[in-house]
Amino acid sequence: MAAEQAGAGARETMHERVYRELRSRLIGGQVVPGRAVTLRGLASELGVSPMPVREAVNRLVAERALTMTPNRRISVPEMSRERFDELVTARERLEPEAARRALPFLKRSDVTRLRKLDDELEEHLHTGNVEGYVAANHAFHFGIYRGSDSQVLVPLVESLWLQFGPFMRLVYGRVGTSWLVDYHEQAMAAILDRDADALAEAIRSDILDGMQHIGNSVFEKEAAPARRSGAN
Repeated sequence: MAAEQAGAGARETMHERVYRELRSRLIGGQVVPGRAVTLRGLASELGVSPMPVREAVNRLVAERALTMTPNRRISVPEMSRERFDELVTARERLEPEAARRALPFLKRSDVTRLRKLDDELEEHLHTGNVEGYVAANHAFHFGIYRGSDSQVLVPLVESLWLQFGPFMRLVYGRVGTSWLVDYHEQAMAAILDRDADALAEAIRSDILDGMQHIGNSVFEKEAAPARRSGAN
């Protein structure tokens, strides 16, 4: 019995490790939209057996972060304009509220940590380091949201980031990061001032600015034929 329990614990640990790794790859944009992989190929890449990969993928499919075909090919779900707009709306409503709820728990030391992340983010903006920017941006936002230890809002927001992360990385890799506006200074100032409204507005502005550029880039090929059609 003890051996069975130890084996179950090891399997659970491996499953969680694979799940966290796949989540990190999705948020960081290392899973490229439009490029399918197999369970066995992914397992080989991660250096594990197919079983924990299958379990992790099934969880991510349930979270709408991945799709899996009957022949076990895995990919990022296609992004429609309607789905993208819903993601923007959900982020705009949930993330400012998550920041509001976190504010009472955030200390000056947290702002120091956030400022360090923002300095790293600025450096990545200047050098065009897309992967570094995506990682620092995620760490900054969740460095605020997780301050509240919310059991509802934070997991919901994480699910949203899983769904748009690959497209954010795709767009930034295509057009760069020099055009991005950094609203993080306003967010940090609002935390120091204990101003919940200003913090929520800084987060909201940051979301809308970034998502607008992502949407314009992802759907520009769809918009171009429509513009040509209307001009004729």
